Amino acid sequence: MKTKVLKKNYEFRKVFEKKNYYAGKYLEIFILKNGQNENFLGLAISKKIANSVQRNRIKRFIREAYREIENQVKQGYNIVILWKKNVPIEKANYANIVSDLQNVICRANLNKEV
Repeated sequence: MKTKVLKKNYEFRKVFEKKNYYAGKYLEIFILKNGQNENFLGLAISKKIANSVQRNRIKRFIREAYREIENQVKQGYNIVILWKKNVPIEKANYANIVSDLQNVICRANLNKEV
């Protein structure tokens, strides 16, 4: 099932307030049960980290990494993914993001049981 996108500020705030927080080397993930049968994904990368070209590149990497593992993730959650502020932008490559996202999703117990 295709994951929908969180767009509105209040949707992000609602997820941040509940404090289901998991951190990896490069990514921070906030999770909230949404009571629906689909996931909603939100991406937020601070302007302080890099210019718009680099921020959009990171977002593309994260979206693609999530799309790759999407059918292994349990349904019914709002997921907000942030790039850690103290991690240099040079570390933003696809391989790092994929492995970090898989680790954090695993620690958050969002993997489907096989």
